[in-house]
Amino acid sequence: MLRELTDDETRMTRARAHRLGSRRSSDVVEVVRDLVGVQAQDMPAARMALRPRTLGVDAEDVRTKHDDDRALVRIWAMRGTLHMIAAEDVGWIVGLLGPIFAAADQRRRDQLGLGDDLLDKAVPALRDTVAEHGPLTRAELVENLRTKGISLDLRTQGPAHLIGYAAMTGLICRGPDVEKGEPTYVLIEDLAGKQRKLEGDDALAELTRRYIASRGPVTAEDLKRWSGLPAKHARHGFELVAEELTEVDAANNAAWTISGTTRSKPRKEPSVELIGMFDEYLLSYASRDLVLDPRFAKRIQAGGFVKPAVLHDGRVVGTWGQKRTKTQVTVEVEPFENATAIEPQIEAAAHDIGRFLGLTGELRMIRP
Repeated sequence: MLRELTDDETRMTRARAHRLGSRRSSDVVEVVRDLVGVQAQDMPAARMALRPRTLGVDAEDVRTKHDDDRALVRIWAMRGTLHMIAAEDVGWIVGLLGPIFAAADQRRRDQLGLGDDLLDKAVPALRDTVAEHGPLTRAELVENLRTKGISLDLRTQGPAHLIGYAAMTGLICRGPDVEKGEPTYVLIEDLAGKQRKLEGDDALAELTRRYIASRGPVTAEDLKRWSGLPAKHARHGFELVAEELTEVDAANNAAWTISGTTRSKPRKEPSVELIGMFDEYLLSYASRDLVLDPRFAKRIQAGGFVKPAVLHDGRVVGTWGQKRTKTQVTVEVEPFENATAIEPQIEAAAHDIGRFLGLTGELRMIRP
């Protein structure tokens, strides 16, 4: 007989797996490793994702781990989008997912003139260029390739797709940003720390296991949507780790957790968190309906952006934004409905956002 979890229990179990409301750590790399990866199209948002999941960590600590120590790395990974992951996981994650997305992008590369003949010349030249001169910006890469007889037009998407191909085939990754957030690129082989050696089913099993541990209860469809894996690969991933899983009835749907990790009851005290833009909590499942009332969905998803959200016991109950001066950040919270009962917790989170950014934090409530 399946264990039954109510909606509240399912939400809180998932939030706990995400390290929201509990299990905070002062080790930034440990948290990122535990989450498998953090969406990082926007680096300030990626840093902000770690604030409610860590203890005593600030934005500069995260920057140092990425830019200086290279213990954290931005690479095209899940869904073919930029993620921040632990350096030790780069090799096997890119080895598992990269070929899928590189193959999917072939038609577009062909349209841009990046056929196999050009790639056979451009990729080794790019590797030599980065090895000799990196970290390099996109413009610097293009200029150096030009001196090697490979011409790309910066006004087109050609350079971006060449860089993406080189990243997805395990050659380069993002380096530290320079002036005005301009990204640079470095060789994956130069990353600090030892790369884990996982291939094939071992890599798929590891990704599946860690996804379930950090997001569960979940289904193979959730894994497919989060990772970008084909459906048959996601199902096979669940088969590979089946002996480690427990099936549960999660809000009237069959789902799986890592055995022994299911939380039995929601917390008695309200759990309130302010999560940032593109937070993993809202990107990890096939549906958000359990945590986000469909009436308010458009207030969270705006075009291609997933807005910062207010969570109350795992439910999205509002949005927030920020206005900064040199010394202060004003956190403007707009709840969907009356939030007077949890305003003290919201205010505490606003102050902590200030601490994280090295500023004074102030709350401004925008009443519904």
